[in-house]
Amino acid sequence: MERLQKVIAGYGYASRRKAEELIKKEKVMVNGKIIKELGIKVSSNDIISIDGVIINKDVKHEYYLLNKPRSVISSVKDENGRITVTDLINTEARIYPVGRLDYDTTGLILLTNDGDFANTLMHPSFEIEKTYIAKINKILTKEEINKIKKGIKVDNRLVEVKRFKIKKVSQEKNTMIVEITIIEGRNHIIKKLFKELNIDVMKLSRIGYGFLDIKDLKSGEYRNLSIKEIKKLYSIAKK
Repeated sequence: MERLQKVIAGYGYASRRKAEELIKKEKVMVNGKIIKELGIKVSSNDIISIDGVIINKDVKHEYYLLNKPRSVISSVKDENGRITVTDLINTEARIYPVGRLDYDTTGLILLTNDGDFANTLMHPSFEIEKTYIAKINKILTKEEINKIKKGIKVDNRLVEVKRFKIKKVSQEKNTMIVEITIIEGRNHIIKKLFKELNIDVMKLSRIGYGFLDIKDLKSGEYRNLSIKEIKKLYSIAKK
């Protein structure tokens, strides 16, 4: 037996928070009975419906890795009509992104309709390495490089830098391309990290998520995660 909102999230219909809102609005039924309060637990044999539509029959979980292009929203829908990451995946499933990348940030992002999988990966305790390539508007000094490697506080919390490499330097343009690996999941964290040194990030791309990468994917292309990759992500999360 599991809590109803967790089960709804597990089927990919909505996040747990959204599921709780649906329950409070009396839009959820279990075995034909309207649920009016939180806390109810259900089994795999119970029939769950939302707005009259049964959600827990023949649901197949799907898992995708997308190389997100620039100017694409990391969301299911956009009120301004802009392209979202879900628009790029050819599926009828109710998939949604695991975490987010900024509108102008490119690179690796996962999408799924498996709520438990998404919640596990987005939980603060899931410290998976995320690797980025950043083009910055300044050539770093040795002092600045050492500060980055030691970790920089953003909003009074230390950002631990696992690895830092200089990839390219342009003396003429006074720019530098660096590779940086962190375990942070806060919004805009790479941009904020460099902002602490009064440096702007001109371009940013996430190239790695744990053991996953986008080497074989062009911008806008995607692939299914393998069963082995899904199990490996779960195993990392449970450590």
